[in-house]
Amino acid sequence: MRLFADMLSVGLATAVACLPLVTAPAALSSACAVLRGAGEGQPATAGRYFTVLRRRLRAGDLAAGAVALAGALLFAADLALAGAGLPGAPLFAVVAAAVGASALVVGLRACARPESLTDWRAALRASARDAVADPGGCALVLPAVATAAVCAWTLVPLAFLAPGPLALALTAVDVRGAGRSRT
Repeated sequence: MRLFADMLSVGLATAVACLPLVTAPAALSSACAVLRGAGEGQPATAGRYFTVLRRRLRAGDLAAGAVALAGALLFAADLALAGAGLPGAPLFAVVAAAVGASALVVGLRACARPESLTDWRAALRASARDAVADPGGCALVLPAVATAAVCAWTLVPLAFLAPGPLALALTAVDVRGAGRSRT
């Protein structure tokens, strides 16, 4: 129960840190680092979360957030154009959804990687390799994202708690993948 309560407090802190949208990747990455530390005996508190976040916010983190935000806006614009009734729109919508889901999984798995604390490019490369080598992990990330989205959509106050369970799920998938690569 202690990890559950800590995960919810870290989730609330992450939601607050994500309010300026360009900080979302750094905030989620910090949450994953704090929750990963809980498995190593370190406290998983909101205070430790803000300490980790404060130490790591740098230009690269804001650039990663800007790229993620631009990608999300481009994806939404593409789907809006596909819904406008253009020729080939149904096929395009399916392809765009597959590409968007793949990019989302790779990006979220990169947030869970320890490398994301210092080097986003290395984290993205490793995450892309993990996505190819561990499709089961990707199959676990998508329901975690869907569950967080449904919880936030059905009961709006849960939107502020959803980043915690999502970060815990991403961390668990990453730890699971690291354990599999060692065996």
